[in-house]
Amino acid sequence: MPDVLIDKRADGVALITLNRPDSLNAIGGEISTLLPEILNDCASDPAVRCVAVTGAGRGWCAGGDVKGMARAGGSTGQAARSVEEEIRSFAQMNYECVLPIFEMLKPTVALLNGVAAGGGMGLALAFDIRIASDRARFVPAFKDVGQSGDFGMAYFLPRLVGPAVALELMFTNPRIDAQRALELRLVNRVLPHDDLMTEGLAFCSELAQGPTAVYGRIKQNLIHSDLATLRESLGQEAVNWKMSQMGEDHRAGIAAFIEKRPPRFVGR
Repeated sequence: MPDVLIDKRADGVALITLNRPDSLNAIGGEISTLLPEILNDCASDPAVRCVAVTGAGRGWCAGGDVKGMARAGGSTGQAARSVEEEIRSFAQMNYECVLPIFEMLKPTVALLNGVAAGGGMGLALAFDIRIASDRARFVPAFKDVGQSGDFGMAYFLPRLVGPAVALELMFTNPRIDAQRALELRLVNRVLPHDDLMTEGLAFCSELAQGPTAVYGRIKQNLIHSDLATLRESLGQEAVNWKMSQMGEDHRAGIAAFIEKRPPRFVGR
């Protein structure tokens, strides 16, 4: 079976499963090539209105394939290449895996069934929303293998927990259980393990029935505001306000409000 599976459901949710259970879905094999392809396909498919990612077996994603690195003799197994080529290649893999999640103009949800460690933790933090099983845990992991971090950890972690706590977590490498992850705001909610997929996918389905084009503009506003002045942020909000006003879902929402009934959104 392929290392990444995709199930485009009738309710508008695309369920992606990382499928290397023997390695806790470590980022090796075909994951780094298949995942970007599938994410980009979901982004361009109008029938997909919410994207969820989970893991096969006991793990969500254990980060870099450390055993594979050891067998290859280094972080990538490409010792003959220059340092500059190694950096460009590794950065490109990070861009291709992380940016489609973060920049996708549809809701993205990580359904965390197990451990998210190292780069897998960074990848999980790129999602809009994280729903964790009570068996899930986060492990920063990098310092124990003599690495400084990747897959967006330096960007996402301090924005969620603050710079000082982020440094403490990276320096000390604790095993963060689901409840502690909730307290740190690493996850949005925790569910009993046996209920994760049923309740998590029900939540995704609810998002998929919403005004998903508007969700995309909300994401744009928040991403833009992170590096913008207040004036620039207000201007960006005005652009997306007008674009939303011109959309079908705005008209559907107004009509439903006037008629005192639930809106029926189409994602445009």
